[in-house]
Amino acid sequence: RKPTGHGLLWAAAGTGMFAAAETLVRRADRSHRERARKVGPMGAHVPVPEDGIGSEPGLTSLITPASKFYVADVNSRPPRVDPAGWRLSIGGRVAHNLRLSLADLAEQAVEFDAVMVCVHNTVGSGRCANARWLGVPLTALLEHAVPESGATRLVTRAVDGYTISLPLEPLRTGEWPGYLVIGMNGEPLPPEHGFPARVFVPGIYGQYSGAKWVGELELTDDSHVDYWWKRGWPAEPLWVRPQARIDVASGSGSGKFTVAGVAWAPPHGISGVEIRIGETDWLPVELGSELAPAAWRRWRTIVDVPPGTHTIQARAISRSGDVQDAGERPPFPIGPGGLHSVTVTA
Repeated sequence: RKPTGHGLLWAAAGTGMFAAAETLVRRADRSHRERARKVGPMGAHVPVPEDGIGSEPGLTSLITPASKFYVADVNSRPPRVDPAGWRLSIGGRVAHNLRLSLADLAEQAVEFDAVMVCVHNTVGSGRCANARWLGVPLTALLEHAVPESGATRLVTRAVDGYTISLPLEPLRTGEWPGYLVIGMNGEPLPPEHGFPARVFVPGIYGQYSGAKWVGELELTDDSHVDYWWKRGWPAEPLWVRPQARIDVASGSGSGKFTVAGVAWAPPHGISGVEIRIGETDWLPVELGSELAPAAWRRWRTIVDVPPGTHTIQARAISRSGDVQDAGERPPFPIGPGGLHSVTVTA
């Protein structure tokens, strides 16, 4: 059945209203990003040291710009938070309830380098990135609040009510170094990355590491249930597994190939990366200098590739002794497995 003239007019009007509303939303988003940037510097702006690998074409940078840092959310758009009125509330089973502004937090914040990895980051994909963060150690915040007996979990609650909770004891003692992050690469957190604050525990997959757009830290008991638990994911945090990625595999007419990439194994750090051609023996590669154990590490090597088509694989080795799991496995429910490989022809 063909639409009537009136039907076409209503359809056109509806489309126009939707486009106008979308324009207003985008304009509000831009205004929010500008307000976030005006908070001021969030870090010392110390130049990032060289790692000795240099600028190999195609190789990932040592520090990921915020504009290229992956984003994974259950929200279609980040909440808009007014930094002037925002306060971090710390309460629940504590002796001292706290309310802290961004300025209060900045006075106690320290910079640290760490890679963040999404639990859905299958081998070779880009849901991982490395940044220089500015944050307040959770040990300091918990020391001020003084947890009461019976407090077993730290609930990180976003301004929209979304929660991620973590076991309290390893955070309180510093066994798991965690941070209330307010800055990224010398600037305030961009809205899509959690402005004005997020919780981050290096070494734990992002889905478990803590909420973005945090408004409250609540100490509670084990009765709390998180968003992802209801959807079948394990209740206890999942730790990032050692992984190496091949960014570059370029050759010359002589059969010499430059192979380079990044590897991570937070929080312990990378002790080695190895590659192999086909089913040959594993060969060690040159590692760049380490920014921090929780950060990723770049690597590079030059290998002789015999004539023909071959598969090159890479694997990471953690300083704790763990070798990257070669068995292919989907992310659910304990994180992905497998080795990254590329095909080259000499």
